[in-house]
Amino acid sequence: MKREITGKDLTREAPRSPRIRLRGYAILGRTIDKCRALVAGNMGEYHFDCPLDRTLFGFKGAKGEDFKAQIEQGASDEEMVEWLNGIGEPKTPAEIKRWSEKVEASSLYDDLEKREFFVEETKKLGLDPEKTTTFDWLEIDDRVSHAQQAA
Repeated sequence: MKREITGKDLTREAPRSPRIRLRGYAILGRTIDKCRALVAGNMGEYHFDCPLDRTLFGFKGAKGEDFKAQIEQGASDEEMVEWLNGIGEPKTPAEIKRWSEKVEASSLYDDLEKREFFVEETKKLGLDPEKTTTFDWLEIDDRVSHAQQAA
């Protein structure tokens, strides 16, 4: 029996910060929130299986459609962690921690293909693109976007 899909309504609130870790995995909580919202039909301006989500999927050898299939079955956060741990090459807690720390410290500014986009987006928010991490930008953009929606 399928469980009801419940989660954040991303037309009203932001997904979790990419910094929030579920059993050590950065990005995972945010990815779960976006996927649940997609399945529930209240995604708003967010995107599931975006480059950030694919960073997580690539680390573990997962695919967005397989992740979504788990969410469609009503998987809890903990069940999603277990599913992710069972996909691809096993990772130790130390490997997960190192990967999470690396991705949290990274910036789209360092990606030549995405730099122009990142510079434009960070400047709209009054941020210095050279000193702003991707996570910093996402968190501030979430706050600004939802403050504007509430106004």
